[in-house]
Formats: sequence, C-alpha cells, structure tokens
Amino acid sequence: MALPFVIHLIIFRYIPIVGWVMAFQDYKPARGLFAQKWVGFEQFRILFSDLAFYRILRNTLAMAAIKLVLGTVFSILVAVLVNETRSKFARRSVQTISYLPHFVSWVVAANIFLNVLSPDSGILNNILMAFGIIKEPVLWLGVPEYFWHIIGWSHVWKECGFGAIIYLSAMTAIDPQIYEAADIDGARRLQRIRYITLPGIKATFIILLIMNIGHLLDAGFEQQYLLQNGLVQDYSEVFTIYIMKYGLKMMRYSYAAAAGIFKSVVSIILIFSANRLAARLGEETLV
Repeated sequence: MALPFVIHLIIFRYIPIVGWVMAFQDYKPARGLFAQKWVGFEQFRILFSDLAFYRILRNTLAMAAIKLVLGTVFSILVAVLVNETRSKFARRSVQTISYLPHFVSWVVAANIFLNVLSPDSGILNNILMAFGIIKEPVLWLGVPEYFWHIIGWSHVWKECGFGAIIYLSAMTAIDPQIYEAADIDGARRLQRIRYITLPGIKATFIILLIMNIGHLLDAGFEQQYLLQNGLVQDYSEVFTIYIMKYGLKMMRYSYAAAAGIFKSVVSIILIFSANRLAARLGEETLV
C-alpha cells in the first residue's frame, strides 16, 4: 500500500535533486544540463552579496516564527478546551467548525481576509469604528508593519483546528486513572491540565516542534502571494516567492537553484540541530 507514495516521493522529491547542478553553472535553456558552462560557487557569491536576499531572509524567518508560535499555542489551547468539554455535541461542533478552514484553499481564504480587512466595507473596520476604537477606516493590508501579524492570525484561523487534532489524539492516550486519582486528591480542573494533560502531550509537542523548526525557511507561498501588494512588498516576500521571481520571471535558473539549495541545506541543519538539542535534554527525538 505504501509503494505508490514511495514512488511519488522518489519521482517528485529525489530525482529533481539532479537539477541542483544548475546552481554551479551558467545555465542556458538551449543547452543540455551537463553541456552548460560551469562557474563553481559564483551564483552563491552573487546570492550572498544581494541585499534583497537578506531582506527576504528576515521576512521568511519572522513570518515562520510568528506562525510557529501562534499556531502551536492556539492548537494546544483548542485541544485542551475541546478535551475538557463534557458535552459530546459541543465537542464535535467545535472540532468541526475549527478544522474546516484547513480544507479551504488559500485562494478562497485570502479573498475572505481581503473582504474582512477592506477599508471600505470590511467588517473589522466597521466593528472597531462602532466601538469607538478607531475614528476612520484603516488600510490594514497597506501598512507594512501589520502584514506579519495578518499572516500569523490568518494562519491561526486556518490551521489551529487541524493542528489541535494531533494534540487531542495525544491526550486520548493519557491513562484515565491518572485523572481519577487527581480527582480523589482534590485537584481542580486547571491543576489537572497543568500537571497531567500538558505533560502528557509533551512528547508530541517536542516532535512537532522539531519538524516545524526544519520548515522555518518555508514560511509559505500562496498566503503571502495572494495577500501582498506593492505597499507591503518589502515585508511580504519570502523565499519561495523570491525563487519564483528569479527562476521563472527573470529566467535566472542558476541563481534560483542556488537560493533553493541554501534553503534546503539550512532546513536540514535546523532540523538536525533541534533533534540533537532535544536528545541532549532527554526529550523525544525524530531519529
């Protein structure tokens, strides 16, 4: 049963690695892959001397960190709240409502946020003006400093419910007798959450954290690409957009390949470093 997925992985993940040789060439589409002019590390020298590269690196790390922190915190919060709800109907309703956005395309989700944050008829501006918090509509997607926060909170809306499913699964593995013993000892609900539930999902949290750290340079594509505009471009561009711009639009294939290799190598270093740190602290590890 796993064979189709293994074949898919080999074809679309490992075979394309051959294309990495373009990063060490002055690639021209008219020639064969191994008939190109070899330039060594020239593309990497150009990459690291480009000031735009460091701006892209800043944006990518900032948005990835915001999404990681907010996504993890709210996924755990939703999981705990659902786990503590005694009504089966309420639990199922909250679970369904919270994880449905995960299955909504970012094309649809981005249009929802564009309407919500619209300065003309956006519901957010209308609510804030109704309560007297602001006096006039705010162009939320036109202020560069707001863009990272919009990315973070839109990610929470779309993904925290689906992320909570993993933590809920970990909570079901906790022995119910531990909760019963805590009730007998007079533990309150918050105490049970603090001393039983949260420690019980610690291993799952560590594993997911290690995996997410490996994706710090993969802050997304559709989300930023669909929500960005010329006013916030300095804060919205991430590595995937940067690679697409130079690889496809400007046809600098070798330069884009060098940027992609940098992203992959740093991601591998991050995930192994996080894994090693977890091992030294005596926590669960991936390998």
